[in-house]
Amino acid sequence: MKLLMALKTLKFASILLILLTCVSWAFAGLIQENFLECLHENIPSHALVPPSCYTPNNSSFYIILKSTALNLRYLTPSVKKPSLIIMPTHESHVQAAITCAKKVGIQVRVRSGGHDYEGVSYASEMGTDFIILDLAKLRTVTVDIEDNSVWVEAGATIGELYYKISVESTTHGFPAGLCTSLGVGGHITGGAYGPMMRKYGLGADNAIDLRMVDANGQVLDRNLMGEDVFWAFRGGGGGNFGVILAWKICLVPVPEKVTVFTIAKTLEQGLSQVLYKWQKVASKIDENLYIRVILQPVKTKQGGKTVLGLFQALFLGQPDELLKITNRDFPELGLQNTDLSEMSWIESVLYIANNPPNTKPETLLEAKPAFINYFKAKSDFLTEPVPETGLEGLWKRFMEDDGGLMIWNPFGGMMSRIPESEIPFPHRNGTISMIQYVVSWQDGDVSQSRHMEWIKQVHNYMTPYVSSFPRQAYVNYRDLDLGMDKKGNVSFMQASVWGSMYFKGNYDRLVQIKTKVDPQNFFKHEQSIPPLPIMESAGSVTSTGV
Repeated sequence: MKLLMALKTLKFASILLILLTCVSWAFAGLIQENFLECLHENIPSHALVPPSCYTPNNSSFYIILKSTALNLRYLTPSVKKPSLIIMPTHESHVQAAITCAKKVGIQVRVRSGGHDYEGVSYASEMGTDFIILDLAKLRTVTVDIEDNSVWVEAGATIGELYYKISVESTTHGFPAGLCTSLGVGGHITGGAYGPMMRKYGLGADNAIDLRMVDANGQVLDRNLMGEDVFWAFRGGGGGNFGVILAWKICLVPVPEKVTVFTIAKTLEQGLSQVLYKWQKVASKIDENLYIRVILQPVKTKQGGKTVLGLFQALFLGQPDELLKITNRDFPELGLQNTDLSEMSWIESVLYIANNPPNTKPETLLEAKPAFINYFKAKSDFLTEPVPETGLEGLWKRFMEDDGGLMIWNPFGGMMSRIPESEIPFPHRNGTISMIQYVVSWQDGDVSQSRHMEWIKQVHNYMTPYVSSFPRQAYVNYRDLDLGMDKKGNVSFMQASVWGSMYFKGNYDRLVQIKTKVDPQNFFKHEQSIPPLPIMESAGSVTSTGV
């Protein structure tokens, strides 16, 4: 009886705290008031710590909004801001928020790490009121070495996940992203590629279970949601089918020591020739070796411009073995023993993420973003090498903007052996590499149009050299230039313009699954998967065919 009274007291205190933190801030509008009232009624007694709740009238609102909003283009005054930010501390808060948002008719955007390149997890171009469900307080990581698995909540960063694995074992890792501030929830929904993908595939390929909240406010795991829905979550993009609460992922073996290197080449040092050879070998070389290329314009000592290429590598093995491989298959790189460094896998995570030497692994727990600026990005997939003449033309355009950057990531290995339809991420056999184009700036609207035009021109120049029919793109490098839904009611045919670029032949299956689990299109954003149209007749509801 005392326990029951204590729970009731805590329940009342939780509701009172939400009222004090939300309603007292004059959260205006009937819909918003109804939402808060519904939220208070639906939070169960066992959720003892209430969610944090922020409105624009609160001094912390913009601090929270900016906390993981990496693209400053979507924080400018002209971009519509959320009416409310909710930070759940328990999965029941997510259930209540979805139930209440659906009941009162307000849109929900879900944010785990805030890395969405076009800001759709924390901004909206649809013009309607929306709330942000920010999962930053759901970040528990539970490592089970005996089971060879980890349960990781959606708000944890990939760096936190890597660190927690390394604390438990020096011979286990996980094949996911290079940027350690990525939120796990959204990262894996897009596929999650990284420096061990040629050996073990994507993060999504190694996801074995999940917990999520669907459009009806139900918590489901793999068994309850079914294999179709589980398939869709592993690479089908965030914000489409439900709210990820946590992933269960499978660990992979890593050596006690791995080998890394970074080799710099400029145009004057034969960059074009080396990059051309890289395209021929990078996807075919030993699958334990991953060599990415980071390209950027730099000034020469004489005051002119050139292009610098950094060939940065992770090898799951020892230096002498790596030298044998590169001397045999890629001698043009000119790799020497003095270029190589041995370190633990967790130290290589920091190295590949471009942290300063001797950075402590504990830094990963700070979950600091690698960059916060104004930027625009695009992506491509190579299926044939770009000839040297094509590269020379690229350099001319590339050097026209000092803020430009390209990153070429090699595929092949395990990535070529996994079928395109295994998960929604379709960029598999026949892919040489993925190209990411990025341009960034710091002066906001002053130079934005110039930078945006530059990246479009570079992207257009590459058209004859990259994949076609469709020209492929990576969903985690979202690009609204490919098309967007501004009213929340785009048809599946209209969405197929960008859907086929992100998912190729898997797009139709994603639409069918969306129709099954979210026929009313509750979860939507500018490039979300739409359901098929609903036909109502004789009191029954059915979906039309594709």
